[in-house]
Amino acid sequence: MSTPEPFAAVDIIIAKRDKQSLSADQIDWIVDAYTRGVVADEQMSALAMAILLNGMTSDETIRFTQAMLGTGIRLNWDVLGRPTADKHSTGGVGDKITLPLAPVVAACGVSVPQLGGRGLGHTGGTMDKMEALRGWSGDLTPDEMLAVLQNAGAVIAAAGPNLAPADKKLYALRDVTGTVEAIPLICASIMSKKLAEGTGALVLDVKVGSGAFMKTVERARELAQTMVAVGNGNGVTTRALLTAMDVPLGRTAGNALEVQEAIDVLAGGGPSDVVELTVTLAREMLDAAGVHGKDPADALRDGSAMDHWRRMVTAQGGDPDTVFPVAPIQVDVTADRDGYLTKLDAFGVGVAAWRLGAGRARKEDAVDLAAGIVWHAVPGAAVRAGQPLLTLHTSREELLPLAESALRDAYAVGAADEVQPRLPLVIERITA
Repeated sequence: MSTPEPFAAVDIIIAKRDKQSLSADQIDWIVDAYTRGVVADEQMSALAMAILLNGMTSDETIRFTQAMLGTGIRLNWDVLGRPTADKHSTGGVGDKITLPLAPVVAACGVSVPQLGGRGLGHTGGTMDKMEALRGWSGDLTPDEMLAVLQNAGAVIAAAGPNLAPADKKLYALRDVTGTVEAIPLICASIMSKKLAEGTGALVLDVKVGSGAFMKTVERARELAQTMVAVGNGNGVTTRALLTAMDVPLGRTAGNALEVQEAIDVLAGGGPSDVVELTVTLAREMLDAAGVHGKDPADALRDGSAMDHWRRMVTAQGGDPDTVFPVAPIQVDVTADRDGYLTKLDAFGVGVAAWRLGAGRARKEDAVDLAAGIVWHAVPGAAVRAGQPLLTLHTSREELLPLAESALRDAYAVGAADEVQPRLPLVIERITA
């Protein structure tokens, strides 16, 4: 005879429906029971909706995260003998920061065990970008991750099936039940994986703006404060930066295009906003890890960050001298008049890149590594009639109308006084 379950799922659903706080035991049980298949999808859907509508206290959110973490293993990097730190971005358009950031931080004395994800919809994924490097693989065992860390100081790998398996199951459910926006569940999803990763310090890059999940500073601040509380509450030094995603980052969106831009940054060049954010986040990671030696800007200037990048790529089977694929179809979008670029909307650019083949609508979809968009001006820049503003890259001509439709309201040319105000690149810093 099987042991009876200590709780009934319906009682927990009703409690949260009626705006009650759940006990630690209730949270531990329902997360575990759902992972085991004892709690049905429709029951967990109902609880997720109740959480979306009624929220959770900080204690509940911390416990929910711990319960999800407890469904899998937790990695440990103590054998490295040096501090570890990681960064997580909530996602945006042209956000290739992880690629230069990991080797920069490694070059400054802190190991970076980075777990990357795949793109979905208008936001890109680190794993997709890295796969533009010939031979590179992010499907590593913990022992293989350790070997890369010992060799290169940084690793970018996929989250294995044993890291917070509850999250994989719950994430798929939230995606089809209208509960993705629940801040306690966003927090638990992100932080359970990051805590499982075993890093000693964590910096969160919470994007704000049209191209981000959080459209307003207020919502982004709420999410950041919750995640910082959860990280610190679980013994990981955690802080967050709210950063701008009203305008896309850098000058490219698309997989191979973004990797080349990241390499340009590591070579001491690249767009100023990508360089600034890379250095700012690196300094935060080093400070959170308690390491105050080499400055990240110096690691870009002296070539040491590039050295760590090449070692990391090589250690993961990749060719750091890869010649990237080039899209056979490239179409310019030009200015229709003299004036100023008054706006460049991150969401519109992201959707257009996705429709050109750079992204996916479903997790199982393939991506076109060469597809994407290059923009040649940023808001406020003077432009002339006929000047290329953006170049669309794709392998399939039939995708162009879809991308051009997405861009229709994403950019504009007008008078200098019509230039839309932009968010500062770094909006706010949150440590508690």
